[in-house]
Amino acid sequence: MRILHATSECAPYSKTGGLGDALGALPRAQAQLGRDTGDQLAVISPAYLVDPARHGMARRLRKVEVPLGGRRYEVEVLEGRLPGGGGPVTSWLIDHEVFRRPYLYGEPTGPYPDNAFRFALLSKAALVVPRALGFHPDVLHAHDWQTGPLLHYARAELPSARRIFSIHNLAYQGLFPAAIADVVDLGWDRFNPEGYEFYGLASYIKAGLGAAQSILTVSPGYAREILTEEYGFGLDGYLRARAGRLGGVLNGVDHDAWDPARDPACAEPFSAERPGGKRTCKAALQRLLGLPPRPRVPLLGTVARLTPQKGLDLLADALDRMLPERDLQLVILASGDPEAEERWRALAARHPTRVAVRIGYDDTLARRIYAGADLFAMPSRYEPCGLGQLYALRYGAVPIVRATGGLDDTVIDYDARSHSGTGFKFLAAEASALEAALRRALAVYAADEPFAALSARAMAQDFSWAPAARAYRGYYAAARD
Repeated sequence: MRILHATSECAPYSKTGGLGDALGALPRAQAQLGRDTGDQLAVISPAYLVDPARHGMARRLRKVEVPLGGRRYEVEVLEGRLPGGGGPVTSWLIDHEVFRRPYLYGEPTGPYPDNAFRFALLSKAALVVPRALGFHPDVLHAHDWQTGPLLHYARAELPSARRIFSIHNLAYQGLFPAAIADVVDLGWDRFNPEGYEFYGLASYIKAGLGAAQSILTVSPGYAREILTEEYGFGLDGYLRARAGRLGGVLNGVDHDAWDPARDPACAEPFSAERPGGKRTCKAALQRLLGLPPRPRVPLLGTVARLTPQKGLDLLADALDRMLPERDLQLVILASGDPEAEERWRALAARHPTRVAVRIGYDDTLARRIYAGADLFAMPSRYEPCGLGQLYALRYGAVPIVRATGGLDDTVIDYDARSHSGTGFKFLAAEASALEAALRRALAVYAADEPFAALSARAMAQDFSWAPAARAYRGYYAAARD
């Protein structure tokens, strides 16, 4: 099979979160599987401000014309190979002036006003460019609302291709005024509740869902949750009507890119078999962030966006109660809502020897937090899959998570009687429930041997991409109208 992934971000070229990481790793795992199956893999995404020389990419001399809304737009194409391990993956980055901006989706003040056109252009380019370059896909795998129109177009323009749509986060749906239908070739025949209409708006995610032969989420748990009113964001009924096409495939972790035994960000390498280096990483992280290096004090870490979804307000509430009475340290790398940022800065100011806060995102610092933290907090209100807990497991930072979506699928709650499990879970999206889980974790931390064994079990978990690659191939083979 010739498989094309269409995505608005793909690491290392572009990334704002888990979508970029997933699309930088999944195609390579599929291409590795393709060495046996004969499958060919390609990925298409906007170029944004990518420096082609940095990634060994070549600029195609011939521009490609992309028809959209009665006009033809010339796009340039950067061509290369997706870097990293696994099998070979052709990468095409679409270069057009609407993508040459400092942010992927919008300024800090809000989304770009022409996002409907930008991502319709990407979707139409995903149909035109590969075929112009001699790649005729058997499978079109579109990811999130930005490429929903691709499957809508393909149903009429490339009916032979199998159409797969992946939901990475249903909360983001690509909603635009209905008037854009003519500008981006959606047509009015499908502007209805069974098509891409959503309360009078044009919904790009519904365009993808309605045209997909198979609808996938990034964890089995999330596939179940989005059928409920609580997590369906207004689309639960629409999805329940298509439940026969719905499935969940758990995201993975690139074990080559995320390996504490080889990660240069680690102050000293370590592994489940040789865990001693983690103590060195903890002390290095404490010194780096201005905390006293105290090896016996539990160090809690978190790396997250400051949005309501991520539940960091629950963590702040719990710590407000716990810090006056419990001896623990916290390191947090986060950014987002300005009021939330200020709350965390204030907490650090009140506890300067126990709380270190860094606002922003820094990949190297994130890795050092995973490597140095004893515990890792991820109290999301909902989480389609989550990668933070997978990185934490890989680096032996025992996760404390809410039992939702992919967090529930990937973390096994610790059982004090059998000394089994890989982390700590809580159910209610409440600070008191998180606080109870934190207290359980601290009690186990105080018992050296059970916690050391717990951390080793966490590191021994296998969440590589190979199982996902095999599962996706099964969905591709079964996709039918």
